[in-house]
Amino acid sequence: MPRDFFRFKQFTIRQDYCSMKVGTDGVLLGAWVNIDVRQSPLLLDVGCGTGLVALMLAQRAPLAQVDAVEIEELACRQAIQNAIDSGWESRLHFFHRDFNELAQHSSVRYDLIVSNPPYFTHSLLSPNEKRNAARHAKELTHEGLIAGSIRLLAEQGRLAVVLPYVEGNVFIALAANAGLYCIRKLNVATKKGKPVKRLLLELSRERKTLDEQHLYIENDLPSSYTDEYRELTKDFYLKF
Repeated sequence: MPRDFFRFKQFTIRQDYCSMKVGTDGVLLGAWVNIDVRQSPLLLDVGCGTGLVALMLAQRAPLAQVDAVEIEELACRQAIQNAIDSGWESRLHFFHRDFNELAQHSSVRYDLIVSNPPYFTHSLLSPNEKRNAARHAKELTHEGLIAGSIRLLAEQGRLAVVLPYVEGNVFIALAANAGLYCIRKLNVATKKGKPVKRLLLELSRERKTLDEQHLYIENDLPSSYTDEYRELTKDFYLKF
């Protein structure tokens, strides 16, 4: 059973009130996405849950302001508390709000929008409504995330997401039809020879040559992690 808290090198995530707990997907996204730490970027985390990715961005970019939106009230409250406990609360702002409504009414323009969005568009729902909202594209569809991001992104802004392989490739096509193009792509598999499980995607309004790479998390030995995975996540995981 997931723990009520997860301790990282520079902050702790309490998650007892959140339906979706700390997972590899969020850690990968927060560690992988491009941020110009020399600037003072304005960042937005959509569907922030516990605040994990928002806190990772705040750690990586000490000059950044990080906004985050979460529709589940208890999760939003817990994200706020996690930010206070981190000591970075002056740079983190959490909103208990629907992202679609935020996109319609906000005049703020972001340099980077990140999201560990609802995964599943056609699979069966579970009896847990909070978990459904977190895992399924029910409250926030992928089309809605793309359209809202286009409204909220600065001219040179980027959108970054993590999705399962099939949903990720569909997302690339949907975004391209709307005017956002995939410029970075990380194919993630548990081990060499295993199928790709996750796609990390970075998209922009400008068409560029795709920077596509692969990441394997584990070596053949049990609980033996690859050097590439260690390098990507070493600033966060205590075990590295």
